[in-house]
Amino acid sequence: MNKEKLAILGLLFVALMASVTVVAHMACIPLGEACYRAQLAPEILIQSARQGTMLAPLATVLVSALFALCAAYALAGIGYIKRLPLTNLALVTIAMLCTLRGLGGVVLSLALPEMVTIFSAVASLIWFVCGVWTFLALKWLGIKPLQRDITKGI
Repeated sequence: MNKEKLAILGLLFVALMASVTVVAHMACIPLGEACYRAQLAPEILIQSARQGTMLAPLATVLVSALFALCAAYALAGIGYIKRLPLTNLALVTIAMLCTLRGLGGVVLSLALPEMVTIFSAVASLIWFVCGVWTFLALKWLGIKPLQRDITKGI
């Protein structure tokens, strides 16, 4: 398999993982406190879900929207949807954040081993792979910033 196909598969994987994350996070709103706790949400969100305040659902929608945006940029990067503004910058940012999230899980595991679960370890590994694969896709696909022909208008 050539690098271009691997890059496309990688960004499809990133889009899939981001989309699954949207669904998982949004499920917390109707499922409540237990779902937030199972997904290792911060205690303030768990308490909000328990008390029925708006903090938990609003934070959940915001975080889910960011993951949906990541999925959209991954798909735009490989041309499966229309090119989005600042695609290159967005993919570089996604690659950095995913890689750091994955490495952060390792650091947290060393600092607080009692907090390590299979879920947290797998999530860290998945996000690390997403970050590295996005960096590779940027290189292998030669994704460049959106170029506009100013003579044709916007």
